[in-house]
Amino acid sequence: MLKIGPIELKSRLILGTGKYPSPEVMVKCHEASGTDMVTVAVRRVDLADKTRASFLNWIDRSKIQLLPNTAGCYSADEAIRTAMLGREALGTPLVKIEVIGDEKTLYPDLPELLVATKKLVKEGFVVMPYTSDDLVMALRLEDAGAACVMPLGGPIGSGLGILNPTNLRMIIDRVKVPVIVDAGVGTASDVAVAMELGAHGVLLNTAVAAAKDPVKMALAVRHACEAGRLAFEAGRMPKKEYATPSSPAEGRITP
Repeated sequence: MLKIGPIELKSRLILGTGKYPSPEVMVKCHEASGTDMVTVAVRRVDLADKTRASFLNWIDRSKIQLLPNTAGCYSADEAIRTAMLGREALGTPLVKIEVIGDEKTLYPDLPELLVATKKLVKEGFVVMPYTSDDLVMALRLEDAGAACVMPLGGPIGSGLGILNPTNLRMIIDRVKVPVIVDAGVGTASDVAVAMELGAHGVLLNTAVAAAKDPVKMALAVRHACEAGRLAFEAGRMPKKEYATPSSPAEGRITP
């Protein structure tokens, strides 16, 4: 069970809704992944479209929680306005707040992100900020009232995997709110790595939507998420510089 603010999720895997070959494939991927939360880019969908053509009408909201995000925003003010629109249109206080600082890398603008987080928390939002893998900023976002922190594993949509596990581990060790690794995941093993580090969840989209077989990849990342969490809870053996026999000599019966 993953709890973000007042929201309780059965799955620790959050998926997106973009880039799928078709709405039918998107639905099958969501089902295969076991997710019960998906992101919606508020600025990139027609929230007034009530026809079957709108992909929002393909999502069973009795089973899946919508997470509006402010993708495409480049200032705190722009992100705040988009969050307000998403809350009014979709009827949820949840928001994944994104404030992009660089168009090429899509890295977040951290000062503007902090401003937006503080403002939206005061407005009653459950704020889930997409941030860099910077410990100091993660602590400041927590102090600002963020319901979780969402550090990137790698650049958005890159599929490069978890580039800086040390930074992610420091964030996981220090903040008290859930840590959701967001961006950079390319395949199931990346999900397992994030979860083995102790992340509370993983958000991904392109890894599934752009796979040759999106439904199979959705199932693969589901298993990876569950296996990685189990491995973290089990506690891995300590690493050693030299070999240690699996069957120690102590207590051996000699003829």
